[in-house]
Amino acid sequence: MGDVLEAEEAGRVPAGPADDHAALDAVLWDPIAAGVLVRSQPRFDEVVLDAGCGDGATALPTAELVGPGGRVDAFDPDEALVALVRDRAGDRMPQLRPSVGDPTDREAADAAEGGYDLVQCTLGVRRLAAGDLDRVGGVVQRLVAQARPGGRVAIAVWAGGSFDPLPEILAGALAPEYGGAADASELAESANPTLPGAETPGAFARLLSGYGLIGVRSALVPLHLELDEELAWRLVTGTTLRTLIDVLDDDAVERVRTRALAAIADRSIASVDASVLVAVGRRPV
Repeated sequence: MGDVLEAEEAGRVPAGPADDHAALDAVLWDPIAAGVLVRSQPRFDEVVLDAGCGDGATALPTAELVGPGGRVDAFDPDEALVALVRDRAGDRMPQLRPSVGDPTDREAADAAEGGYDLVQCTLGVRRLAAGDLDRVGGVVQRLVAQARPGGRVAIAVWAGGSFDPLPEILAGALAPEYGGAADASELAESANPTLPGAETPGAFARLLSGYGLIGVRSALVPLHLELDEELAWRLVTGTTLRTLIDVLDDDAVERVRTRALAAIADRSIASVDASVLVAVGRRPV
């Protein structure tokens, strides 16, 4: 079932949203980034767009791979995450250019003359679409448009079933905070991190082929996490599941946390699947 990663590897739980995200580096983001880069294969001297770069899990190693003669334009809408990328890169990677913003708002000609050799987006499509599934197609189209003719586009999404049953459990723990009127199934669906129509390698490859990419190959990158209470809640606060609790005050969040962890214990859930799908294709010449 892939790598088994112990929760202790993740270290302490920091306070802010960006730090909560970064606290998952060792256990989640770094293993996923390694699986993406094996398939996207950044090369020496290439010009790369890393869209929705988060805290730099793919952008930093990509900058090392393209070397000083290459360039990595790394974008994320979250200013705090981009600040982490800048801090981690320091002065040692002038080829890495972290920026706050949405790279899909820019024309390829404005970003890299002739387009990028490689456009990669690791678990960022739904974030760049601001959680609106109706906007996902437009985001993918604009990412493809940023690649040069013949250039590669690599996109990673959560595999079908990833994080189950955490979204369902979180939804049940949230429902009382909405006066009991909230439909737990609707909350669970909104918390589902997967992309409809892209739950399997074959389905994901077909989806991206529909956006004009050719030679698309998709693969499962398996990842299995052994849970304890700390890691289980960190998977809420450090991923997009956090959007469901951001509107609550501290006392409400603590109540949700208590209910969610109790439900995990009652159901004897000892592990969670955090596998991703990575698809790579080329823009036609």
